Amino acid sequence: MDLTGRTALITGGTRGTGLAIAHTLHAHGARVLITGRSRDSGRTALARLGPGDGVALCLADATDRADAERAVDETVERYGHLDIVVNNVGGAPAPTPVTTDDTWHHTLARNLDPVLCTTRHALTHLIPQRFGRVITIASVEGRDPDPGLCAYAAAQHALIGFTRVLAKETGPYGITANCVCPGAVETAHTSHPDRFAHLAGPGLARHFTDRTATGRLTRPEEVAAAVLLLASRTGSGITGACIPVDGGTT
Repeated sequence: MDLTGRTALITGGTRGTGLAIAHTLHAHGARVLITGRSRDSGRTALARLGPGDGVALCLADATDRADAERAVDETVERYGHLDIVVNNVGGAPAPTPVTTDDTWHHTLARNLDPVLCTTRHALTHLIPQRFGRVITIASVEGRDPDPGLCAYAAAQHALIGFTRVLAKETGPYGITANCVCPGAVETAHTSHPDRFAHLAGPGLARHFTDRTATGRLTRPEEVAAAVLLLASRTGSGITGACIPVDGGTT
């Protein structure tokens, strides 16, 4: 699964799953540009990715259309072309009874708008070159949702639908579009005792691991391995798919 000569844009790539994806793609030969909102976390991420011309940072908020488009343009300007887009932005769960109109719209916008804006602008480069990989990090909540995550789950279902339509629209141009749907991933976000208190109280990790066949949270590098497959020549026959990396969540 050699990615030598390929370039990749990874939104939300300065930490957690996004950074693991950037590291894996770069380790297999791709030049990568990651986006993030914090200069400090961006510098830390670049240091972890290693020195050289094959890694770069764009300080950008992927939820902002202008920033999303700028990240695409910076990738092309730096590397000459863009081949792989990894959409990795989202969050903001809340249960239905306390989901206000503002929370609903904010959650949908936070999870859906960055994918549309980044992908739409990337296609202006991918379609003319008749090659591309669009990989969106969705969630197991788009396949088997938990209570307490109404707007977030709705957004994840929408991402899967968007991806399936995109695959049919762009397939004739040599572009594949797929989703990777992790379960709860072992990051600072899920290990924090106050996260998702409405869903599982302080026992968040136990709540999710009890639902898995593996009895543990998904590791970021396991999500990255699925992305590598989809980005590579080996995965060229996979499009419109929703690949679970969830430890057998039931």
